[in-house]
Order: sequence, then structure tokens, then C-alpha cells
Amino acid sequence: MQTMAESNTAKPPLPNGLVAIVKEDCPTCVLVAPVLADLADRASMTTITQDNAAFPQVADWVVHDHDLAYSWFHDIDTVPTLLRVVDGEPTERLEGWKRDDWEAFTGIDGLGVDLPDWRPGCGSLSVDPNRTDEIAVRFSGSTMSSRRVEIAALEDEWEALYDRDWSDGLPVVPPTEARVLRMLEGTTRAPDEVVAVVPPDLADVTVEKIAINAVMAGCKPDNLPVVLAAVEAICTDDFNMHGVLATTMDVGPIIIVNGPITSEIDMNSGGNVLGQGNRANATIGRAVQLVVRNVGGGKPGGVDRSAHGSPHKIGLAFAEDEAGSPWTSLAESRGFDADRSTVTVWCGGGPQVFVDQLSRTPESLTKHFANYLKTNLAPKMAMMETLLVIGPEHMSRYRDAGWDRARFLAELDSHLQLDTDDLIRGAGGIDEGLPEAFAGNTIGKFWPGGIHVVHAGGATGLFSMAFSGWVPPPKGSVCTTKEIIR
Repeated sequence: MQTMAESNTAKPPLPNGLVAIVKEDCPTCVLVAPVLADLADRASMTTITQDNAAFPQVADWVVHDHDLAYSWFHDIDTVPTLLRVVDGEPTERLEGWKRDDWEAFTGIDGLGVDLPDWRPGCGSLSVDPNRTDEIAVRFSGSTMSSRRVEIAALEDEWEALYDRDWSDGLPVVPPTEARVLRMLEGTTRAPDEVVAVVPPDLADVTVEKIAINAVMAGCKPDNLPVVLAAVEAICTDDFNMHGVLATTMDVGPIIIVNGPITSEIDMNSGGNVLGQGNRANATIGRAVQLVVRNVGGGKPGGVDRSAHGSPHKIGLAFAEDEAGSPWTSLAESRGFDADRSTVTVWCGGGPQVFVDQLSRTPESLTKHFANYLKTNLAPKMAMMETLLVIGPEHMSRYRDAGWDRARFLAELDSHLQLDTDDLIRGAGGIDEGLPEAFAGNTIGKFWPGGIHVVHAGGATGLFSMAFSGWVPPPKGSVCTTKEIIR
């Protein structure tokens, strides 16, 4: 009996001629064992066994694939698989057992005449979910550059991550090499590609480092391209992530995803869109915040000086309901085609609900929106920003009347022009307000272009939501959109 050489990352060539891949823990493989012995006598035949080195028998034509290198490198999904091999590479393959096909494949008649005509195969050990991560680490030739941290045998790995201050306060998934390699399968970008320079420490962050934090956040591999684009977006000078961290306000990045990828990764744009329950929504924003914390050093009590914070500083990402909207999407309004997948990052504080159950015309609803938004952040604050998330039932008023995004924004802005005499310091017996020099004028509640509108939420009530903003540009943060690269 032959034994494979020690494991390495080199692809082992298969023996030329006929080769069968089998395992003893497969009824069909056990069934065809006599056929394998018959072919070994009548043709140039090698059998590679995955589990038991003595199956189908101890013989010089049986090779033990003890580390599954043959099976993994040559993409064996099913056993038994019958191969025709030329110069060490399969040129044809046959899966399972079917007498007529085996006879045609080998050119030998009378195979397994006492056996059933057909039996399906079983899964190869090389694709067993309990083994694939280990095998990938063993054979992928990983060139991961991140530092390995050894956990003591009696140390709880989940608690160890808390102890090393790598958590946002919630449990994080231990980023083993196997998990990170699996995460990296979600993108075509090279692991060592530098994606951004992350504030406040201005540290280079690679695709690999972002993948590590995506694992910790609980992301799936297909979420990784969204996380990469979001990290890229918040680390621009326009978004000013350092300032977002350093402010004493409650603000943080809010991530809105548009395009085909939202359905591909099953993001939520409907009921409870800003809440719990959807894995992609919950983990994408968290992964971005973990990158800022663990790579950039942006931790509460350090550069992060928020007086109160907000639950969304753990992470907030959601998809726009484009299919249910009569308007162009947020991404389209920012110059991107509808067939492109994008991430828009906007800096905002916690959301508040807006209720209007009686307005039946867009004119009435828009006026009510305006009255509500006049108190956004504070009644005497002006020239700020807001993100308005319009629910489906409110949006139906605009659909029925044929209003588009542009008309809504123009009408809304017309109702948000404020008399500065009501806003100056001391007006209404309130010390807060604009300096006296602003008296006698009219000013917009939000700066031009400072109202961002998204359609999302459940069709279960006449509700919408609005986020308060932060300091407008150029001193504050600019709403930033990036295309997602797979």
C-alpha cells in the first residue's frame, strides 16, 4: 500500500490512467469495491481512498489520501468518482455508479454484473463542512500577514477577546485563520491591498484587516464588499471620520446600501429596517465600527468623546426599498446608475419617529413633515442636515399624486425657511440661538442639499423617521457615496 507524502501546498499529480476516488464510509463505494479490484486486474487502475487506508483492500493499487490533498486539489465533490488522467490531470470524470456509464468510460464490459444498475454517490470528505476550513488553511498557501495571537488551552477564546479590548461591548466571533480565509472569499480584492488610512491613528488598513473585523462582527463573506466600500467612504477627507469621533455629539456613520447587492445579500429595507433581526444590516455597520476601533484606535474615552453616544454607534446599516419606491433612489440622486451597487455614508445622530395618520394629500403631509423637522436637533438650530426615511404608507401619498423626489424636496424646503428673529439668542425667553447679527433675515433650517431622503420601512403604519445631523461642510462631514467593488 502506498502512502502520500507529507502535506504541503503543492498540487499532487494523479497517477495516469484510470483513477477512482472512494471512501469506506459510503455505501456506493463499498458496493463497487469488487469492481475496483476487477479493474485493477484488467486495466491500468489506481484507487485513492479517503478514510480507511485498507479500503477497498491492502494492495499496491490503493493509495491513501490521508490529508485529502488529492481530493481537495482535484475538486472531488462526490465519491465514488472515476477519472481518466493524462499527465497527472483529470481529462474526464464520472460520479456515482452506473454500470453502462462505467463500461463505456473504461471500455471494459461485464463490470459488476451482480450489482444494481445504478446507485448515487456520497459527498467527498474534502467538501465535508466540518473539514473544509481546516483543509483550506492547510492547502491554500495562505500568505496572511496579520499577527497570530495564541490563546492558552484553558483560556475562553470569547472572553480572551474582551480581555484584549477588541470588542465593542458585545461578544465578537474569534477570527481564526480559517474564518478569515473564508471571509476573504467574498471579494476579488487582494488581501494585502490597502483600502484606506483609518483615523484617528491614521493606520493603513488592508482588505485582510477589514476581513478580520468583519469576522468578529459576524458578517458573512458576501457582506465583505459592502464593508470594504463603507470603510473606504468613511476614511475620506470629506467624511472626516476623525471629527465624527472627536465631537461630543451623539453622531456616527449611518450606512445606506443601494443596488442589486441588497437583495443578493438579503439586506432588510422593510419592517424593522432600523432595528434588529437582519444579519447583514446588523453586522455590516458593526464591522465598520470595529475597524475604526481596532485598527484606527477610535475608542470611547479616547478620541471618541461623545457625551451620550447612541446605539447606532455600535453600527447601523440598512438598504433602501428601491423596488417599492416611485422615486429615484438615494444613489441615483447622487449620480450613480440604478444597476450599480453603492454605499452611502452619512453622519447623524439617533432617529426620531414622525407620525401622520390623517394627511391624504402630499401638500398636507409635506407641511407636517416641515413642522416636525423644524425641531430637528433643536428648534433654534439652523443650516444643519437631516436624513429622512419615508415609510411606504407616507410614500403612497406622493406616488398617488405623481410627485417625484425633486418636487418633494422643493416643497419641503419652501416650508423650512425660518425667520431669524425667532432664532436669535434670547428670543422667546430662550438663551440659546443665533447671534444677534442674524436678526431680520430668513434662513433655511437645513443648508442647501442638506436634506437626504430614503424610502424604507414596513407598510404597517403611517410612520417615517428622521435622523438629526452634525456640523455641515466644510467643517463637518460630507455625505459620501462609493461604488461597491466585488
